[in-house]
Amino acid sequence: MGAFPAHGLTSLGDAPIRGMLWVAKGADPVRALASAPTECLRRAADPALAASVEIGRAAFRSTTLLGGQAGRAGITCETCHRGGRSNPDFLFPGVSGAPGTADVTSSLFSSHRGNGVVDPKPIPDLSGPKARLKVSQAPAEQALEPFIHGLITEEFDGPEPSPAVRQGLADYVRALSPAACPAKPRERLGVTLLMADTRRALTAARRSADIGDSATAIAMIGGARSRLGLIDERYAAPRLARARADLRAADRRLAAAQTALHDHRPDATAQIAAWLTASRALEAELAARQSASLFDPARLAASVKRRLPG
Repeated sequence: MGAFPAHGLTSLGDAPIRGMLWVAKGADPVRALASAPTECLRRAADPALAASVEIGRAAFRSTTLLGGQAGRAGITCETCHRGGRSNPDFLFPGVSGAPGTADVTSSLFSSHRGNGVVDPKPIPDLSGPKARLKVSQAPAEQALEPFIHGLITEEFDGPEPSPAVRQGLADYVRALSPAACPAKPRERLGVTLLMADTRRALTAARRSADIGDSATAIAMIGGARSRLGLIDERYAAPRLARARADLRAADRRLAAAQTALHDHRPDATAQIAAWLTASRALEAELAARQSASLFDPARLAASVKRRLPG
């Protein structure tokens, strides 16, 4: 299976936040990086479907789902489809044309589908009307599952997803609906939102572990660690060293849980449960220091002014 990925943060050069690297010039970087679109997610009444949607939701936000250059850059499905919508501010060098476009047949991202033609297309809004999307989402047609599989393994050179992750992604995308969009189109991006995502991913991991699906549970923990990475990069200031150290210690405990799952150790589920219990104290510590971090819009604006090119 290979080594598990290290903590979600790698050296970003002059960009303290990875997302700065693909915010289009001319976009409002503070709006793009300090807030996020609200999610248009329809709740499933069936418990099994609801659990599958949660698996897909976590995988959608995971930096370990995709491979190749996209994986190395830390790109997730959510990078282009923020909150399951689109991303008009996205501009990736060599892949985008106008802001909000991407060339998914670029050799930069795909060794399988690179066609040598620069043909970026608008990023579709997955939470918009289903009739506007090129792939049918009707469950009976089962067209979405193979499309998603090809997207992961061929368009983005990613590893083979577990069956539950593949199905979960399809169920998650189907559950996105314009009818479920909140009245408020955006919300503040901060510790509370990202820790809630982390707990949802770990709850999905625990359910998967309980039924013996270690591969999916490991992937779900990968999704949780990805959300912690988004917090970590904004807590790099020296005054936040203690909070960041505690965050990284929490990440190491999740890495240990992944190893326990890989080794089929019986204590893996207990490790996840213990992490979930302890997460409230970690969240409180991080939230108490949030105003000193790059989640604070004023600090973020100052950082962007110093570092964003152009």
